[in-house]
Amino acid sequence: MDNQVTRRFYDESYLSAGFAAQRRYPNEELCRFMGRNYFGIAKDQRKSVRILEVGSGSGANLWMIAREGFDAYGLDLSQESLKLCKDMLSMYGVSADLRLGDMTDLPYDSSSFDAIVDVFSSYCLNESEHAKFLGKVAGALKPGGLFFSYTMSKASDAFKDHAPSKLLDPSTLDGIRRPTSPYAGNLYPCRFTTNAEYAAMLTAANFDVISNERVSRTYRNGAEYFEFIVIEARKLTLDPARIG
Repeated sequence: MDNQVTRRFYDESYLSAGFAAQRRYPNEELCRFMGRNYFGIAKDQRKSVRILEVGSGSGANLWMIAREGFDAYGLDLSQESLKLCKDMLSMYGVSADLRLGDMTDLPYDSSSFDAIVDVFSSYCLNESEHAKFLGKVAGALKPGGLFFSYTMSKASDAFKDHAPSKLLDPSTLDGIRRPTSPYAGNLYPCRFTTNAEYAAMLTAANFDVISNERVSRTYRNGAEYFEFIVIEARKLTLDPARIG
């Protein structure tokens, strides 16, 4: 992954704005995912559940995962974000294993995690990089482990009316450049997808898609439509290519 532009953007953003560069509280759909799958586990048993957040940023999601008692891990390409994340965790009196790294080359052993979560992070990967990322996620998950992703939909006006941004591939803009668009100023690769495209990619990476939903909102008093895809998948316990 050629992530120098993305890395520089986030290093500068976190260095200049600190915690104000990102929200400070967990993504609502991530909370729903955690509640559905893990909050029924007794608190004294949660430390045995290993959960990795890729693109953990300044810790807005990770502090919740750690505070709920799970064995928390965070990976991010920005050194500045990891410094803030460490401070965020400290504010809540919790800890996590934090590493500097690339989502397309996860620095973990195979079958390490019960869940891997991606909240508005892997969208910075283009189509080929994202396919590679999903393969790495499958490798790092235990058989039957869960993957959660919250990402941008092609139904968004930001994608459909993307000029002056240009397409790097059929799904990836070279940034969000239209001044009236949500996330304008994110001047690094930004990938959008559809529910069907994401499901197909996960199936190809040896996942069973459990939930595949859309969440939408408007901006500028309803003038701008933006849509997110919220998807949950389970790593298959057997590789279909090896059966028989």
